[in-house]
Amino acid sequence: MAKLAVGPKHYKDGRFDDWEAILSEIIVGDAFGVDRMDYLLRDSHHIGVAYGRFDQYRLIDTLRILPKVDRTSEEEPGSQEPALGIEEGGIHSAEALLLARYFMFSQVYCHHVRRIYDIHLKDFLKSWLPGGVFSTSIEELLRMTDSEVTQELSKAARDENHPGFDSARCIAKRVHFRLLYQRTREDLEKNREAGKAVFIAACKEFGESEVRHDTYIQKGSGLNFPVIARDGRIFSSLSRSETIEKVPVVAIDYVYISPVCRKRAETWREKNLTRIISSKEGVEE
Repeated sequence: MAKLAVGPKHYKDGRFDDWEAILSEIIVGDAFGVDRMDYLLRDSHHIGVAYGRFDQYRLIDTLRILPKVDRTSEEEPGSQEPALGIEEGGIHSAEALLLARYFMFSQVYCHHVRRIYDIHLKDFLKSWLPGGVFSTSIEELLRMTDSEVTQELSKAARDENHPGFDSARCIAKRVHFRLLYQRTREDLEKNREAGKAVFIAACKEFGESEVRHDTYIQKGSGLNFPVIARDGRIFSSLSRSETIEKVPVVAIDYVYISPVCRKRAETWREKNLTRIISSKEGVEE
């Protein structure tokens, strides 16, 4: 059970035979794991967007167990360990899956408002939990549920003396920090750490308690899985599909400011942004 749920990349206590590796890939695989298919379809349905939809029926119908191949060579079938792949007829469904994931991450999971609520929740938990972290005891961890956290958060939002008051209030009263800066491609060309430079400069101007910084870079984009052609030859998905090879990597770099400082900060940003990015202010510190 642990092997199938975790997968070869993270399970270090034993070796996987071929069947265990395949079964684990079906559940948690990067390319065609049912967990990935499920959360994309489920999330897009419940939040009312179409970004996460793809033809899962066609994709599942064309799934096959195939020998792994390198993107630059076509190995003979059976010369390498087996992997989860697809028939050539399912390549467009696989492309749709990867594009759905890209759009859900860029438009939903990495939306700046959703991300700042994560930050406020983390700040609240750090101030409330003993030592600022969840217990490593399995029994104690399982006793902690969403209900306990939600109840304490609601309580903290009404009690100015609670250590988590500020963060809880941001969530409960919807007075979350607002987006001050979002990195652009042009900014990145001038300064690869543009967000960090803006964050440091904003902290100096308004105080560290009034500013938050959030970055995320997706681990890879195009996935390498075997594709069996109609004539029986097996290819890498990266050599068979330009779409899969060129799916963009999701990367964000946000700087947030507290609502109290928002107007002053926006005026400050308009006057100083170009100078801060060009001079790489504070990044070396």
